This record gives sequence, C-alpha cells and structure tokens, in this order.
Amino acid sequence: MAMLKAPLTPFDHRMGDDDAPVVLVEYGDYQCPFCAAAQPVVRELMRNFGRDLALTFRHFPLSEVHPQAEVAAEAAEFAGAHGAFWGMHEALFANQFRLSLPVIFALAGSLNLSQAALRDALTARTYADKVRTDFIGGVRSGVNGTPCFFINGLRHDGAHTFSALAMAISAARPVTAPEQLNHDRARP
Repeated sequence: MAMLKAPLTPFDHRMGDDDAPVVLVEYGDYQCPFCAAAQPVVRELMRNFGRDLALTFRHFPLSEVHPQAEVAAEAAEFAGAHGAFWGMHEALFANQFRLSLPVIFALAGSLNLSQAALRDALTARTYADKVRTDFIGGVRSGVNGTPCFFINGLRHDGAHTFSALAMAISAARPVTAPEQLNHDRARP
C-alpha cells in the first residue's frame, strides 16, 4: 500500500477540525469527471464523521487530458490567497463541463474576487509553483490518477463510494480502550 510522501504543511487547504484523528487527503483535477462525482461523497463523509475527519485537497491537474485543469487549480489557489478556496473549489467542480477562462473569471466575480487581479495572477503564473508542488508530491506518493485519496497517510485503493471510504475512515480512527472510555465518562 502506498504512503503519502509529501507531509501536510500550513500551505495545504484543510477543512475540518485541526485535532481530527483522521485526515483524508484528496489529490484531484477540476476537469476530472470522477473527481466531480467524488465531491458529494466527500461532503457526506465530512458531515457524517464531523470532528473526527479533516479534509485536505491537493492539486493533480492532468493537463494533457484536461486542458483547463491547471488554470483552474491556479484560480483556486488565487481564491485561497483571498480566503475563498473552498468556495472556488466547489464552484469549479459544479461548472467543470463548461470550464473556460471566461467561466473561471465569472466564478471569481461571483465570489467577490477581483477578476483583474485573477487575470494578473494567471498571467504571471503566481500560483503555478504551489500547483506544481502538489503535483510532484502526488507523483512521489504514487498518485497515478484522480481522484486519489489517502487516509491518515495510507493510499485508499478501494472504491470512491461513501460506504468504501467510510469503512476505511472508520478503520483508521484510533480505538479508545474501554477503561479509558469509562474514565472519561466519570470526569465531572
């Protein structure tokens, strides 16, 4: 089983409790239909596991197959620099079948982000290094397609269904000894 070789950093986009016992890392591509299909599953996992699960998304644009994936990833990073990563993330997936520069600019505008500043960032490739770092970390970790999930550092090679991922996440949660549970319940 492959291991996550690129450790989590403060530059990663994380959703969920910082103290969550399980971290789900997703390598994805904004034009990948399988990634888009996995997003409702990921949202349901986050709702179901609550504070026990945190999500980190990393870019793995398959640019040869998906020509807008890299620019979409850079646009998501631009949004992240302005506190709107997850909003852009959701919007890009919701609009993946019509992704183009005009659509990406319109999505930025709908999130109250400066379209002119986004244009400048894309022209200057301001966020290309972050996207490339994510991609290289994925390659080093054995990512060879998207979506690719890691649960507490171990690659999930099963299906991307709710039940398969939920079972793997449940198995990754630390087991609390019965005596510890009783001790915790006795506390005032």
